[in-house]
Amino acid sequence: MPTPPPADIIEPHTAPAEIETRAAFDERLTTGSLTGLTVQGLRLDVDPVPDLTRIEVAGTLFIGCKFASREVGADLVRRGANVVPPFSDLPYPTQPSHLYTPEELAAGFAEGGFAGMYDTRVYEHFRAHGGALPEVKEALAQRLHDHGVDNALADATRSWLATHGPQSVVGIMGGHAVPRGSVPYRMAATLGWELARADRLVVTGGGPGVMEAANLGAYLAPHPVEELTTAIDLLAGAPDFTDHDRYTAAALAVRERYGHRAGVGAQPAGGAVAPRQRPAGPDLDWARSGGLAIPTWLYGHEPANLFAGRIAKYFSNAIREDTILRLSRGGIVFAPGRAGTVQEVFQAATKTFYGTDGDSGAYVFLDRTYWTRELPVEALLRPLLAASPFGDLAKTIHLTDDVHEAVRVLTR
Repeated sequence: MPTPPPADIIEPHTAPAEIETRAAFDERLTTGSLTGLTVQGLRLDVDPVPDLTRIEVAGTLFIGCKFASREVGADLVRRGANVVPPFSDLPYPTQPSHLYTPEELAAGFAEGGFAGMYDTRVYEHFRAHGGALPEVKEALAQRLHDHGVDNALADATRSWLATHGPQSVVGIMGGHAVPRGSVPYRMAATLGWELARADRLVVTGGGPGVMEAANLGAYLAPHPVEELTTAIDLLAGAPDFTDHDRYTAAALAVRERYGHRAGVGAQPAGGAVAPRQRPAGPDLDWARSGGLAIPTWLYGHEPANLFAGRIAKYFSNAIREDTILRLSRGGIVFAPGRAGTVQEVFQAATKTFYGTDGDSGAYVFLDRTYWTRELPVEALLRPLLAASPFGDLAKTIHLTDDVHEAVRVLTR
């Protein structure tokens, strides 16, 4: 029988030896040494170009950094550094230093519509280079990118977890095809709104439907609930995510109305939109205004969810799914969905059954009839969790038709 891994395996890591901003890098240069540090995804080819010739670099790892010339990188290697340069001719950074923002994914929409967005251009590149089975060079670049997202996600959530604890993170899952303006969409949006106002970090899979609705609710948590209703009514004018341009334009219009303007991401040389380098320090406004989305370019044919505060977008769908469930220690809400949602139910149940990621929160199933009659997963899930080696965990299962009751279960 599998047993839980040691506690240190699942605890968020700290990385005091990592440098991810130009400000931190420049400050460290004043000491004359970068020995043993990891420098990630920095533009070291822009003014002021740093002089590294007299800096100690033995054992330093430069990954995804751009230098003023190849000779700079070669000199670093000669002096004992390890250099993994960014791959050329890619529309995405091989070592993003922070999570994506809606502005960065939507960059280019104003000029070229859905087809011109950064998010879409990366997806088309992904498709053209083998999709889920890329050639070697592309596979390495994607793995480096996803490692950067892993690291950025740990950085982004560290302050939240330190302040609120892992039980404050709630996952919301459900059908991607739920149209805007529908009753299930409004329920998911209300759920996200109430959870964010209760100091819960809302985490979704970053797609349309229920996922967009939940992030929308969290995005508008600082506003009265009447504004949430208004926003949903505006979005309902473009209900179907397969109508890519209208769907995206409606989302951007809502962001514009509430003071956020997307489509202005930075455009570095080579055409890639790299996440901007931000100053270090805790910044939790994003968590309270949109929460977190964790999508994948495997489903890049679906429009980007532009209401999450931060977006951890992966190429690997397997890593992305595991990451959502690992973070959601404060419980998971399952709104009606089909095969993908059912898969997530039992993937989460496996983790809970074996205690893979530590203690689990509640499993809240919205729409009692759906989950007991149409897709009766409760009938299998309850006896499964009752037989856990950690005792009867069936008590974690809750079925309800009431969003407010769901919030009470998740916040008590």
